[in-house]
Amino acid sequence: MTSGISRRARVLAAAVGTGVLVPLVAAATPAAAATPAVTCTSAKAGLAAKLKKDITAALATRKGTVAVGLYDRSTNTTCTLRAGTAYDSASVVKVAVLATLLWDAKKANRYLTDREHTLAKAMITKSDNAATSTLWKQLGMTKIKGFLAAAGMTQTKPGANGYWGLTQITVTDEQKLLKLLTAKNAVLSDNSRAYVLKLMGQVVSSQRWGTPYGVPSGVTVAVKNGWLQRATNGWRVHSVGAFKGGGHDYMITVLTHGNSTMNYGIATIQAVAKVIHKDLAAS
Repeated sequence: MTSGISRRARVLAAAVGTGVLVPLVAAATPAAAATPAVTCTSAKAGLAAKLKKDITAALATRKGTVAVGLYDRSTNTTCTLRAGTAYDSASVVKVAVLATLLWDAKKANRYLTDREHTLAKAMITKSDNAATSTLWKQLGMTKIKGFLAAAGMTQTKPGANGYWGLTQITVTDEQKLLKLLTAKNAVLSDNSRAYVLKLMGQVVSSQRWGTPYGVPSGVTVAVKNGWLQRATNGWRVHSVGAFKGGGHDYMITVLTHGNSTMNYGIATIQAVAKVIHKDLAAS
């Protein structure tokens, strides 16, 4: 039976306990298919380990597929989970729509019109879908793709046929957008950045859930949320937020789908946000 089989191979066969030689690559497959882990890095001693532990614990009992991004400029802290996984954007894309409008106006060396201001305010502060559709159509795919390219948002794929809510987004690209909004750059003017953050700071109270949950007092909040139910993957519930104060300057993206209800998705996002705010405040 064993003639022609090396001693090492016989040992391996015995070790796997099957009597059948299993290629090493096959033995490693279960690990590759395992749930991705939260990864964190930080210039602040102990902070990365604490965040990794607490975000992991916050998600331990939650169902659905969750992607997380955190970046804090003050401590050079980054955390990610499923950063490259694509999700239907729902209303989170509205921030990119406004950024595109402002980017395009800057290129044309013009201010927004009164009508554009009205549409932009409704789109961000009340998540008005009709206003979004109007601006999406006005801009057109060439300008939208132009902004995404300028912003380096290479993983974002605009929804076809006017379905802006089906734009494919990732944590990586949403964090890129939040970074553009919160620091000087060549893509968006300082006035444009301030305008977007101002509107995100004026979101109606019923839509201020998600990433702002558990934010310490004295920290400014800019938020935009999205929610959408479809036949596959249940509810998509997302939240992006920028926060400044208490010695920190940070942004959080949490994207989820596979939620049984909208409120279930909100609770998942808020469990993550709560521990992030707490750990940063204590650092």
